[in-house]
Amino acid sequence: MRITVTYYLDVISSWCFWAEPAWAELKKRYEGKLEFHWKIALLDKTGLPTSVEQEKWFYRRSGTIMRSPFMLSSAWYDPSQSEYLAPNCVAEAAKDLGIADDRVRLALAHAGLHEGKKFGEWEVAAEIAAVAANLDRKELLERALSPVIETRIRADTADFHLLQVTQRPTFVIDTEIGDRAVFSGVARVAPLASAIDSMLDDAEDYAAFAAHFGAPPA
Repeated sequence: MRITVTYYLDVISSWCFWAEPAWAELKKRYEGKLEFHWKIALLDKTGLPTSVEQEKWFYRRSGTIMRSPFMLSSAWYDPSQSEYLAPNCVAEAAKDLGIADDRVRLALAHAGLHEGKKFGEWEVAAEIAAVAANLDRKELLERALSPVIETRIRADTADFHLLQVTQRPTFVIDTEIGDRAVFSGVARVAPLASAIDSMLDDAEDYAAFAAHFGAPPA
């Protein structure tokens, strides 16, 4: 049975940053058994801090909860921006240049959230990504600025909102029989793995039933 896991994220999200080890563990644990995809779900002003002081407070809270040995940097924060297209469009554009894995968005998130680089600026984001994936910076930037990329991430963001959740990260686990599990705001691997294991058990049950009884009668 085909099972897919879709990870909705914003590159600038601190909780997505903290959730990355869980995502990596899922991909390792279920390699060859599941399909994994990530999509952009843009944060808007309702999900962004209103000041550097507020951002630092959020970072102290999340860093403490996740028991991080370091505090995230707020040096990237730009109060004039109501959304951060640059890092998200650059990460999405890298897919079109053959980089569909996690390395570009991870490099962007690390550079901005850990090192404090201004990854909300197009040139900065493109340079970070180009170095991380050995891509041509100019070509990557041109692709990131193209209308097709913004249209795509806004469509994915719209799909995210149809889930009627508000948090990034959100993980959606789907099976061919129509089962769906949605985890919004979860940053640890245990609940995700528990749901996946249950769905895999169901897949084996369906396969056993099909072997005994075949397709349903017409």
